[in-house]
Amino acid sequence: MPTGSGLDAQLMVGEEATWGTAVTPDHALEFNDESLKLDPTFLEPTGLRVGTKFKRASRVSISRRSVSGDFTVEHATLGMGLLWKHALASSGTPTALTAPAYEQIHVPGDFRGKGLTVQVGRPEPSTGTVRPFTYAGCKISQWELTVGDNAIPTLKLTFDGRSEDTTTALAAPSYLSGSKVFSFANATLRLGGTASTTSGKTSVTGSTAVATVVTEVSVQGATGMATDRFGIGNAGLKSEQLENDTPTITGSLTAEFNKAELYDLFTSNATTALVLTLTGDPIGASGSSDTLEVILPAVKLKGAAPNIGGPDIVSMSTDFEAYSDEANPPIQVRIVSGDATL
Repeated sequence: MPTGSGLDAQLMVGEEATWGTAVTPDHALEFNDESLKLDPTFLEPTGLRVGTKFKRASRVSISRRSVSGDFTVEHATLGMGLLWKHALASSGTPTALTAPAYEQIHVPGDFRGKGLTVQVGRPEPSTGTVRPFTYAGCKISQWELTVGDNAIPTLKLTFDGRSEDTTTALAAPSYLSGSKVFSFANATLRLGGTASTTSGKTSVTGSTAVATVVTEVSVQGATGMATDRFGIGNAGLKSEQLENDTPTITGSLTAEFNKAELYDLFTSNATTALVLTLTGDPIGASGSSDTLEVILPAVKLKGAAPNIGGPDIVSMSTDFEAYSDEANPPIQVRIVSGDATL
């Protein structure tokens, strides 16, 4: 029964065969919030006309249309591969392990030609009707994975898109059966060790689990893109967004103060590997468990401030950035799940 509230909302994505050409979305996502919107550019009249001091409505036009915004999802054990593919421009696909488990390896790749259609169903309170808003040509320009104490890990994705359409019918959502979510209790964090890549898969040996009490880990990626490629003949719609700046991978640790384990890494300008792993339930009788693993082979701590704010435990917010070590991908996201396809 319709409520006319956000309880009736839905969000779906679909991978575009041709960037900017909308497809019927086929991945239904359980989501926390969204802020996708149309960004029109209005041309306002500036000509002087005797007897008229206000701008005339008849001369106002829209010269450009664009889309921006984000959405946040709780990181599930199924159905997340497509999002990571477009967050990193990965070419990774699921490969079979022992049935029914599959492994995905996502590393940074080529954004050209990649695009998502995102459809949001927004409930109208007065009628109870869920109104469809379909956004085509969407690329992920920023992402943030947050793993916090006593919370479900979340993935926030920020988009730049080409167009909005409100006439396309609302797609029928079909949610993945058996999909669960990770929790902070599933998380481990390791530092140090030696990273190596074999057959396209990076691993770290010799790392050590952090002894410091860490209450939150956040990893963010940002890809600079030319989002203003408006040209003649495009009817006010942009051409495909292309990378035009150095991508960055940054993050932070919220932790108790520990000089030897964290602060000395900061002051010595040491490079260390960082491995964040979420391990869930077993996947059938495969011998594998639901897994999300983020490997950053070359991290430098770039900010650490152990300040006293009163009688409580001294905490320290530590900022880091991931770099290329010229041997391994600067980031690898590994997913083990029951997903046979993205």
